[in-house]
Amino acid sequence: MSRLIFSVVFGLLVLPLIDCGGSQHSPDEKYYLIASNLKVPYWQEANAGLTKAAVQLQVQAEMVGPDNYDAQAQHDQFQDVLKRKPTGILVSAVDAKLIKGDIDAAIGQGVPVITIDSDVPLSKRVAFIGTDNHQAGLMGGRLAAKELKFRGVAYIYTMPEQKNLADRLAAYKEVFDNYPQIKTELVDIKGDPTVAFDKTMELIEKNERVDGFVCLVSIACPEVAEVLNRKKVTGKVVVAMDTDQRTLDGIQKGLISATIGQRPFTMAFFGLKLLDDLHHHSLPSLTRDWAQDSFAPIPAFIDTGATLIDFSNVDKFIAARNLATHK
Repeated sequence: MSRLIFSVVFGLLVLPLIDCGGSQHSPDEKYYLIASNLKVPYWQEANAGLTKAAVQLQVQAEMVGPDNYDAQAQHDQFQDVLKRKPTGILVSAVDAKLIKGDIDAAIGQGVPVITIDSDVPLSKRVAFIGTDNHQAGLMGGRLAAKELKFRGVAYIYTMPEQKNLADRLAAYKEVFDNYPQIKTELVDIKGDPTVAFDKTMELIEKNERVDGFVCLVSIACPEVAEVLNRKKVTGKVVVAMDTDQRTLDGIQKGLISATIGQRPFTMAFFGLKLLDDLHHHSLPSLTRDWAQDSFAPIPAFIDTGATLIDFSNVDKFIAARNLATHK
């Protein structure tokens, strides 16, 4: 009986997120996803999720932001979006400190804001939808340590300003701290894949001691694989992030050991549906700290999960992705 009751109650709770057709929607509803580096495959997958949800809901939705990794440009874009009187905003923060004021201003104007991918936890955002980056870092760290045979020098490519990458890095360090013979060097690629390419090329050409490469951001490891392929270098451990086609190609060719696949399609798809639900079933208050409320009508964090992709399952992943994105 209790299982039946749970099923009925759960169905009632999620029904507003599923039953979004019909006359309740207005053509004036316009939602925005604000990101950066929009042309990279990661954000193209997110845009596919955003578009699919918008079609289902019969609302307008648009992904906007700079084509490069530019915190100031994202900040300016957010302010421009707010002037357009949006129905709701999804945002993945380049710089959490810089974008916090923009999020708080939107909330103050009654515009619900949900962070996806990269959170701004000190802001008044309603919720965060994305990867549990600590768990993703632990997954990658354990794999990297095993592949390194618990010793060696690993170069870690990251961007320190982003909270999601900082969380992943902390988890990798947590794992590596258990193995004193693993040494690490950090490289800030500053949102530019050529930095990863040039640094890898420099290490290989100078014959520096490097046993592995860890990429906390999607744009780095395709460049690592390119260098290793050009220089015909084998035997390096390479743990990537996300599912750029070049990363998947690298796995198929044996240049990349594995990648941690996030779900940007899901983040944007569910994020838009949640914003739409918030618009039609408003919270009692957008400014209330629901994360501290034991009876909150909305979760503070929705984990979209992560998948370890290696040679054993990369073909299956590509087939599933192509089906979802109609490639």
